[in-house]
Amino acid sequence: MNADSAMQMALEEARLAPVHNDVPIGAVLLDASGVVVARNHNRREESGDATAHAEMLVISQRSRQLGDWRLAGHTLVVTLEPCAMCAMAAVWARVDAIIYGAADLKAGAAWSLFNIPQDERLNHRIELKHGVLEEQCRSLLETFFSERR
Repeated sequence: MNADSAMQMALEEARLAPVHNDVPIGAVLLDASGVVVARNHNRREESGDATAHAEMLVISQRSRQLGDWRLAGHTLVVTLEPCAMCAMAAVWARVDAIIYGAADLKAGAAWSLFNIPQDERLNHRIELKHGVLEEQCRSLLETFFSERR
C-alpha cells in the first residue's frame, strides 16, 4: 500500500474520533509487505486514558497480535505528527518508518519541537516522511477545533 492510500485510511479512522468527542487523529500500521495490520483513532475521551492516542493503540494492538514488542519492518502512518510519548513508543517498538500528514507545531516530536525518532543518542532511529495529504489532515483538525470554540 502506498503512503497516500495508507493516509486515506488513517483519515477514515480520524473521522471516527469526534463521535466520542476525541480529537480527530487516526493511525494505521503497515507490516513489511505494506499490509495494514492495525488501525485506530484517538480514544482518550472515550476511555478516560491519557495514553489512548491513535499511535499507541495501533502499536499495542500489533504487539499483542504478534506476542512481541518488537515491530521491526513496520511503518506507522498517522494524520498528525506524533507527540513525544508516541514518538518514543515507536522508537521502543523498533518501528522502521513514520509517515505523518500535518505538522504539530505545539507538541510535535518527529521534527517540529523535537526529533525523537532520529535522535542519535537513542539506540534506534526511524525514517521520517511528512506532509502526506497534509491539507486534508490539517483541515480535519481545524474544523474540529473551530466547532468547539
